[in-house]
This record gives sequence, C-alpha cells and structure tokens, in this order.
Amino acid sequence: MKNTAMTFHAARPLLGAALFTVLAGAASAQTAQLLPQQQRISDEAIHADHATYEATQGRIQALNDSGRPIRDYHLSKAQCWLDVSFHEYSRNDRSDFPQAALGESERLIVGMEQGASPLPTDTPLVNNAKYLRVDLWQRLRVLHGSPGFACAAQQVACGEVELVHAGNEFNQQQWRHSKPYIQIAEELVNDAEAQARQCAVASTVAPGPLVANVLFEFDRDGYRDIRTYSLESIDRALASIGSESLQLQSVVLVGHADRLQGRGFDANQALSERRAKTVRELLIGRGLDPAKIRYEYRGDTQQVQQCDGVKPRAALLECLLPNRRVEVRFEVAR
Repeated sequence: MKNTAMTFHAARPLLGAALFTVLAGAASAQTAQLLPQQQRISDEAIHADHATYEATQGRIQALNDSGRPIRDYHLSKAQCWLDVSFHEYSRNDRSDFPQAALGESERLIVGMEQGASPLPTDTPLVNNAKYLRVDLWQRLRVLHGSPGFACAAQQVACGEVELVHAGNEFNQQQWRHSKPYIQIAEELVNDAEAQARQCAVASTVAPGPLVANVLFEFDRDGYRDIRTYSLESIDRALASIGSESLQLQSVVLVGHADRLQGRGFDANQALSERRAKTVRELLIGRGLDPAKIRYEYRGDTQQVQQCDGVKPRAALLECLLPNRRVEVRFEVAR
C-alpha cells in the first residue's frame, strides 16, 4: 500500500512549464472530470486524467501564489482532497471516490477563486464513506472553535479528509485497509491539538486538555494487556506538558469497553472500571500525584467504532480495538 503522506504535488509527472502558464488562468468553474472508469485502459486516457490532476494542482498553486498561505484551512483541504483522489486513482480504485474527492477539491478551489465568503467547512462523506471514529471527529470540531485554530488549520483540514478516506476504504475492503488512514488521521489530530496550544501560548485563554488513549486487548484489563504503542500517547502528552511549560492541574480517566460481552452479565461496566484503575496506577508509577487523578467508567455505552458486518471474529476484535480504551485527559494551565 502506498504512503498517503506523499502528496500529488510530489508524485505528479512533469508536463512542462507551458502547461502551468495555461493552468494559472484556469476558469473559475468546476470542470475537473476524470474519464469514465471503463475508458481508463490506455496510456492516452491515463495521460488525460493526469492532465486533469495537473490542472487542479495548478489552480491550487495559483491561489497560493496570489497570497493565500499553505496553512490556510480551505487551501489545505483542497490539497488534501486532491491528494487522496490521486492516491486512490493510482491504486486503480474503480469506485466513484477519486472523482468525488476531486470534486470536493475543486468545489473549494472555485470558492476561493471567486472570493466567496464564508467558505464551506463541511466534510461530506463522499462515495457513502463510513463515518468512523466519532471521537476523532469530535476533537476536530472542538479545534474549529479553539483560539489556536489558525495554527492548527492545515492539520485539521487533512485530518477530516483522511477520516473520509478511511471510511471509503472500510466500505470497500474492510478494516485492514482503512486502519492505516485512521492512524494518519489520529496523528494529524494530535498534531493539530499541539499546534493550537502552541499558538495560544501568548494569549490569556486557557489551553485545551491533552488527550491520550490507552488501548487494551479484548476482555483484558491488566498492564500487560495494554497495546504497547498506545502508551506512546501518554508519553507524548507528558513530554508536551514539559516542553510547553504547562502546569498539570488534574487528570481525568474514562474507562470503556467494546460492545462484545466478556465474562458474565454487565461485565463490560466492571471491565471498563478495572481498565481505568490500571491506567491510574500506571500514571502514579510515572510520578503523577495520585490526588490529581480521578477516574470514571462507561462500560460499552460510548462506542467510537461500530464495525458492523466485519468478519471473521479476529478482524472484528481488531476493528473494535478503539472502543477498548481508557481516555486520558490532562487538564493543564500556563
């Protein structure tokens, strides 16, 4: 599987400086159309589609050249829609996703070219992409209203697009293929929150909490049952508190379980509590004051990943992993 971190701008073939002269004066209208899927069988057809991608990239470049910064939310989102469209086109995605994502890119481009205000901030689930990871979507919505949004806009825009990308992959090839894009989205959300906090350093507004998720194996709650890599989110948050000169006010732990039943009636409620207690002990072991740590537990009442229809059972258990979590919220002040 190709790495989506590589943008179309980096991957596209060189078509010559003359073409870019034409592109800079592209009409302010939605005209970017890929050839029908059944026609993408010749070098000429593929070259024509690449020229369409080139034209769209040229319009983004022209907007940047005219003064709209790369970090601008709408310019970033147009670029990210273009990137995921080209990525899936290059992977021979025969669904409507490449065209739909390209259309979203151009929709934003047209608005910017015409000076529309306000520009849309919605993120359509194109090609009926599945709505995955409600927790990440919620964190992105919070960032839209945060004082440091201007510094986090690029990561927010691309995080939203990658969640749609992941939902499209889930519909087409299930969890195994969507998981890499979920991880990309999660990293973008983490980076966006860090950028927003840094942006607000000089203001009097209290910084938002640092959020980490500790993940557990199915029906397990001990320290050795934690997915080791998920502990990195704890360590990143603690490192950020130090590097950003923040004061830790309190830590809130919220234990969760997936929707599958484990040991006995109402086992998930007790399981989520034991997980929260395990993470509490983990944080105390890392030197945090026990008096600052409180915990709650929700059982299986707040699922962030549904995984309907995922089979076999091993794949279902892996898909439900984000639900087997303890949310860790570090409440901080300057």
